[in-house]
Order: sequence, then structure tokens, then C-alpha cells
Amino acid sequence: MSAMTLPKIAWLATVAACVIGAVLLLIAGYQGYGALSLAVGAAALINVR
Repeated sequence: MSAMTLPKIAWLATVAACVIGAVLLLIAGYQGYGALSLAVGAAALINVR
């Protein structure tokens, strides 16, 4: 098992923030902004690899 690098941790934190934000936005009824936040999180997830 390899050590996790700082850039990987930063990207994972970004993905987590986007997912949490998307869930909160969707609960509040902001479907468009919630979907946008999920799209940004998915784009950030590409950088984790």
C-alpha cells in the first residue's frame, strides 16, 4: 500500500466538499446548482487517479 500524497489528499477534499455541497443544495431545492456541484466534483475526481 503506497502513501497518500498531498495533492491526492487535496483533490479528495475537493471532491468531498463538492458532494456535500451538492447534497445540501439538492435538499434545499436547488437542482441546477446541485447538479453543477456534482459535475465539478466528478471533474475533480478525474485528478485523483
